[in-house]
Amino acid sequence: MSLGGTYECSTKTPMGHQKGTLTIVPEGDTFTGQITGDLGTMELKNGTISGNTLSWKMKMTSPMPIDLDCKATVEGQTLTGTIKAGFFGTMALNGTKTS
Repeated sequence: MSLGGTYECSTKTPMGHQKGTLTIVPEGDTFTGQITGDLGTMELKNGTISGNTLSWKMKMTSPMPIDLDCKATVEGQTLTGTIKAGFFGTMALNGTKTS
């Protein structure tokens, strides 16, 4: 199963539901990519792959700078995971693979 591709994602945040397009580009047991949504584009950093689990970091700059720690599992076409956003706590991440 290839974890690479594009996922249409939704995250429930303190600012309401945020939608974005997550792109995963595997490189062995690591990956790069980005997520683009209402708040702009964030690059995925330090991406690692373990089985069907993805872990990565992002740096949000708007509306305030905050480091995000992300983890997600891919089962078939479905991505489920969490985004830890410092003092905002942990938010659910859900997505569906589109390509």
